[in-house]
Amino acid sequence: MEFWSCACYVALIGCIGFLLGRIIPKGWINSNKFPFASLSFEDQGKLYEKLGIRFWHKRVPDMSKVFPGLMPAKKIGKHLEKELPVMIRETCVAEMTHWALIVASLHCLRLWPGVGGICIVGLNILGNLPFILIQRYNRPRLQRLYRRFCPVGTAENAVAVTK
Repeated sequence: MEFWSCACYVALIGCIGFLLGRIIPKGWINSNKFPFASLSFEDQGKLYEKLGIRFWHKRVPDMSKVFPGLMPAKKIGKHLEKELPVMIRETCVAEMTHWALIVASLHCLRLWPGVGGICIVGLNILGNLPFILIQRYNRPRLQRLYRRFCPVGTAENAVAVTK
């Protein structure tokens, strides 16, 4: 019974996390401030290249393909100055959502005390961690692209990409 309680709970927090990620005001997000700013040891995403992220990051499920009407497309078109800030903020939302799912999964330790709960939490961490790494890998790359190709100083975009 504890397994099913945890499984239902993890599914529920996954749905709630997805919905909250869609409705959170994006103006609250500044990709250059903690916790979204690239840390010195990440070396602007190069740490993740050493982990082989280039070979596996496109093989994990992508919610923008599962729910194309609800998620912004991850395609760069002709309007870089509009598309890149949206993509950068979406990396922040995705990272925040996956961290929240990890923290919320700790409740499984109460639902299923002992080894079972620990296993569920461990699986939840392992399931969310790759997505966090992908966001932390992609964000500095998108920011560099924005700084290279887009005009400086637009108020809407400055919060997402200045540095």
